[in-house]
Parts: sequence; structure tokens; C-alpha cells
Amino acid sequence: MSSSLDQLKASGTVVVSDSGDFASIGKYKPQDATTNPSLILAATKKPEYAALLDAAIAKAKQGPGSPEEKVDAALDYLLVQFGKKILEIIPGKVSTEVDAAFSFDTKASVDKALHIIELYEAEGISKDRVLIKIASTWEGIKAAEILQRDHGINCNLTLLFSLVQAIAAAEAGVFLISPFVGRILDWYKASTKKEYTKEQDPGVQSVKAIFNYYKKFGYSTIVMGASFRNTGEITELAGCDYLTISPNLLEELLNSDAPVPKKLDAATASSLSIEKKSYIQNEPSFRFDFNEDQMAVEKLREGISKFAADAVTLKDIIKAKLQ
Repeated sequence: MSSSLDQLKASGTVVVSDSGDFASIGKYKPQDATTNPSLILAATKKPEYAALLDAAIAKAKQGPGSPEEKVDAALDYLLVQFGKKILEIIPGKVSTEVDAAFSFDTKASVDKALHIIELYEAEGISKDRVLIKIASTWEGIKAAEILQRDHGINCNLTLLFSLVQAIAAAEAGVFLISPFVGRILDWYKASTKKEYTKEQDPGVQSVKAIFNYYKKFGYSTIVMGASFRNTGEITELAGCDYLTISPNLLEELLNSDAPVPKKLDAATASSLSIEKKSYIQNEPSFRFDFNEDQMAVEKLREGISKFAADAVTLKDIIKAKLQ
């Protein structure tokens, strides 16, 4: 019998590697790969990636600017070099994240995204193979809207925890969203002190609701479940457009032959009774409805802070080496 991983792929789900580790990406043969500052930070602590870090620092040293600008330049080079190496392994796209410190600044997010794409193009990599990752704040969603509409740059809206964010993202015409399954489960377990079966898992239910909404109303934005805690969350979402999965869970799926029936289906979703809402032209409504979801508010804040902190740690490593 085929592995659970192969069955997941056969359900129509595109498997994406959630890693900055080249060896693991090559092993599981994903279509795409996603990275973030936390994953890159973890990778740079391994000796085999020292050359990438050294090359980014050498490139920044040659360039103009103040010491702080050189640090920023080196980090941008590092992210792009990781992306370039990943694209040598996978056939599809790699996601590269805009600094979470810009999560509440639309213009800064757009400018940084354009710069990242310029760096990729200087390496001979077309923007069609890159997804710009931006946090799913109001400002981030509007930045993605500008990048998609005015520059033809595909975006991955990350740190997404609610249907409110998902609706605004789809209306903005973004290429892909990353609803965070495991972090939603974490919050509910801490809040309710309950354990959840894979069928009851609040993160799974959130992604199902988003998937059904998109298919019901014909949105083309890709739903990519992310941040999984166990393989049960993954197999409950078989049939979802994309799922980005960490190496340890990919290994479990590869070594299992448990059945993985398709659970999400666009045709079924089209017949559901779902209320349609709109946010992209109504910032007050977006902010109010998002604010009513305590879990989403808390997890978005926490995620932005963690990604921003890891980016600062990376910059501190770079700064020490630049000196």
C-alpha cells in the first residue's frame, strides 16, 4: 500500500515543505517550500549553512550604507540565498518573508517586497517562482493587494487565524493564505483545558470553514494549512489545496500506510449554505469583527512578536560577523 504521504498527494493536496533545511526538502519531494525567520535562524546555526551566511555578509560589506543598513542588506541577501538554494531542489515556488517589524506598515512592506524580488531577479530567478510572505494584518493585506494588483507579485498571507482575515485576503486577490492550524489548537487547549480529537480540532475546523467559504463563492486564492502539531490534523485536511508540513511530520506520513481519505471537496462546498461577507473596502468592519475573535487577536500578536524577535536575533548574528 502507498504511504500516507503519497495518499495525501493523491487526494489533490499539494504538499509543501515547511523548512529551511535543504536535505529534508530534497527527501520528501514537495512541490513548494516555505520559510520564515525562525526556520532560517535555526538553519544558520548548523555548520553546513555557514557558507550562505558568510556569503551574505561579504556581499553586504561590499555595498554602500551605514552599519545598520549593511545588516539589513545582509539579512535580505541571506533570505534570498536560502530561497535560491531551495528552488534548485523543488519544482515550484518558495515563500520568503517580509520582516514582521513591518506588519503594521503597508508602504514599508511593499518596498521591502519589491527589494526582495529585485534580489531574486539579480540571481536569475523569476518573480513567478517566489511568494512574498506578509502577516495578515489589515496593513499586510493591503500591501499584498498592491503587490498583486500593481506589480504582479504573488503573496502568501501568513499568521492567519480567522475567517475575517481569510475573507479580506481573498477579496484582495492574494495568491495564497496560510491559516495556522496548530497554533489555534494550542490556544484552545490552554484556554479550555480540554483535549481535542482530530475531528474536533479547532484549527482543523477553522481551515475547513475557510476552504468551504472560498469554494462556495469561487475565490481562486489558495488555502494552505500550516503549523501542524500532529499528523491527525494533516490527514483531516486531505483535499485542501496545499498543506505546508514540517520534516518530522513528513517523515511520519512517509513511514505510515494508514488510509488517508479525502476530507475536503470543492464540489461539496459549493452546495453549502454560507453567509457571504465583505471587508476589503471596510476597514472598521474588518477591525471590529477581527477584534471579536480573542484567539485570533492573541495569536496574531504573538506570532508577529516571535518572528520579529527571531529576525532581530539573526541581525545580531550578522552584526557581530560584520564587525
